[in-house]
Amino acid sequence: MPSINRIDKVNSLLLHEIGKIIQRDFEFSPNTLVTITYVDTSANLIEAKVFVSVFPDNTAKQIIDKLNRAVYVIQKKINRSLNMRPIPKIKFVIDKNLKTAGRVEELLAQIDEGKTGLKN
Repeated sequence: MPSINRIDKVNSLLLHEIGKIIQRDFEFSPNTLVTITYVDTSANLIEAKVFVSVFPDNTAKQIIDKLNRAVYVIQKKINRSLNMRPIPKIKFVIDKNLKTAGRVEELLAQIDEGKTGLKN
């Protein structure tokens, strides 16, 4: 079983390489922002989930579908560019953490406004 340090290195390497491939080879609509937030590789290095954040949110499913349809092309490019074995099988998923974090911040701001409203 690989060490945690190795998995972190694989995650970082995949994040960097996949980001370069997406930036170089994919086109999205001009008003769409696609960001790879993090990669989570399984302990046995067989699978890697690539978490993607998309703005605006209403295009996220389309973008993830487009990336997952092209996963074999992306996988082939990673296989050629990286000198490591095994290279995990990639799966793109929507990162919901940023949306959740934004909602938490929004609620905290409302609470804070309520507190300041009580003081006045």
